Amino acid sequence: MTGTEYANLVASYVARRFASRGLTVYREVRVGKTIIGKDRCIDVFCVSRDAAKAFAIECKFQDSQGTVDEKIPYALDDVRALPMAGCVAYAGQGFSQGVQHMLAASPNAAYCLPLAGQAETTTDTRELDHLLAVHFGWWDVLVERSRPVDVSRTLFEE
Repeated sequence: MTGTEYANLVASYVARRFASRGLTVYREVRVGKTIIGKDRCIDVFCVSRDAAKAFAIECKFQDSQGTVDEKIPYALDDVRALPMAGCVAYAGQGFSQGVQHMLAASPNAAYCLPLAGQAETTTDTRELDHLLAVHFGWWDVLVERSRPVDVSRTLFEE
């Protein structure tokens, strides 16, 4: 899978998953400058009609070892410098173990590998779903498989 194919896959998934919540998804939107002064092009740009908020997603897919390891710290720094909320969505087996740990530990990165045509959350999309949910205030996405505490029972009852 190429980087463009991965960005298209992520954009399609996010659009399918969250369109009913008033989210519109765009590809390759120009927004200001990068941290090194180049014109920035956001891979996936999400806009909420209801909340008047936006979220930027930079996509990184690497299935073989290569130069991507050097690009990840830059990508994370650049996302933090955005004039809006955003993250790096990533997938693939080509990241070194150190970079995998860096991405997994970053509050500005989310593992995401949806299937073509997918519209429901899975363990392979949950991280990106959660970042979007927190940003847009979709708390039901975070608690969808949880039950509220029953105050009529004691804490020690099951």
